[in-house]
Amino acid sequence: MSRRNLLNLIGAAAGGAAMYQAMTTLGHAGESTYTGPIKLDGNVRGASVLILGAGLAGLVAAYELRKAGYKVQVLEYHDRVGGRNWTLRGGDKFTELGGIEQKCEFERGNYINPGPWRIPYNHHAILDYCKRLGVQMESFTQVNYNAYMHNKDAFGGKPQRFRHIFSDFQGGVTELLAKAVNQDKLDDPVTKEDKEVLLAALRQWGALDANYRYVKNDLTSDRRGYDRDPGGGLSGEPIPSDPISFKDVVTSRLWNRMQTGGVYEFQSAIFQPVGGMDQISKAFQREVGRLIKLNAKVTTIKQDNRGVTVTYVDAKKGGRPQTATADYCLCTIPLSVLSQIDINVGSAMKAAIDAPPYAASFKIGLEFKRRFWEEDEQIYGGISYTNLPIAMIQYPSTNFFRTGKGVLLGGYAFGANSYEWTALPPAERLKKALEYGAQIHPQYQREFLNGISVGWHREPGTLGCYALWTDATRKQHYNNLCALDGRIMLAGEHASYLPAWQEGSILSALDAITRLHKRVVAG
Repeated sequence: MSRRNLLNLIGAAAGGAAMYQAMTTLGHAGESTYTGPIKLDGNVRGASVLILGAGLAGLVAAYELRKAGYKVQVLEYHDRVGGRNWTLRGGDKFTELGGIEQKCEFERGNYINPGPWRIPYNHHAILDYCKRLGVQMESFTQVNYNAYMHNKDAFGGKPQRFRHIFSDFQGGVTELLAKAVNQDKLDDPVTKEDKEVLLAALRQWGALDANYRYVKNDLTSDRRGYDRDPGGGLSGEPIPSDPISFKDVVTSRLWNRMQTGGVYEFQSAIFQPVGGMDQISKAFQREVGRLIKLNAKVTTIKQDNRGVTVTYVDAKKGGRPQTATADYCLCTIPLSVLSQIDINVGSAMKAAIDAPPYAASFKIGLEFKRRFWEEDEQIYGGISYTNLPIAMIQYPSTNFFRTGKGVLLGGYAFGANSYEWTALPPAERLKKALEYGAQIHPQYQREFLNGISVGWHREPGTLGCYALWTDATRKQHYNNLCALDGRIMLAGEHASYLPAWQEGSILSALDAITRLHKRVVAG
């Protein structure tokens, strides 16, 4: 093993480099390119823009275009702004495909974010808008070493603390590396001096003893926790804990979610708006709300050399079609819906609209009589992972030590698993979520009060969670999707290299309106 290969191996074990590289290839990762507020200078000559969709892309576009002097109108399908920027609270109702209506019964102050639930520190645009619009932010806990890792087929189905798996896996890997170094299994590029420094580093990193073994002692217990923590008086002597054997840790496969916090987008700090993610869309609504027409279901989008005409009906009442006109149109409707709307754009853009499928996803929020995860298990924020169909449990990162009712994200599933969940009636979804969650938290059944679930592929205004691009479809269609087609432009997370993120929606909107503005100013 060369020095380079050895250090690469250590890096792979210690961080999320491999996962980040894979995610970058698929267009899921990367720091935001936002460098500050855009400037739309120049005479707009009274131009008008019709924006379709009041998600974050549409809201940002309306905010900036209005400031630049454009006449702006926004049509929004829902009876609220925000799109996937959505928070469910007590009293809220919504209807999914098939006519199934759910009502949220959470106590005042409790909520769940069915869509976006966290904002990475390097998503500069959305954080800048939050600051400019006065949206108060707080920390979101991504990694909690006291949360659980669970595999129904490992350790008799008993959940393991994250810190146990993390420490014991790292210790086992480090012990193997130390043996390789001591047995001169490395080639010439690793010098004697390198070896000495490396052994010292491995010993410290993996909590190894003087013989480079990962064994039960105070050193390892300072990483994974004690059977009895240090205390005072005669009973204060700590009792070290027994590490799980490296073989058992490896075969459990619980390590497969250990590096989530090492992935670029999930490295601290991560944020959330105080009071729910929709505080962001509500802040935009305070600025541009009078420009927005809610409950407007778009049916046709037509353009000619004079402008754009959009036909729409009342999304709740139906009735007589109405029209809205403007010089230009910025369409932020998800492609899963837009592909079913009559729109006269060129064949290249139409093919791009039809190209990417949308991911299915499912979330379920559960309200309990008390915050037992804090009171009984000392879990304050973070995520527990499992190979059960719920996939994970996320604990609230706010209102710590609060007495009374609390809400967990009781499941977050993607793909085929999502379809299985939404094939069940809402009451059955809750029943299954309690059944699975009780395998990690036995308190589930006796503490449960109520819950609500959302499958994005069954949300009529979105029909999916986010656009699924591949390298091939991006190469063939992405530029055509983002181009100005006559008087029509598209924007949204689907028109970005940050799919599924609010940052992608905002950057897409800023890019689109900047190019549109240049055309308008140029006459």
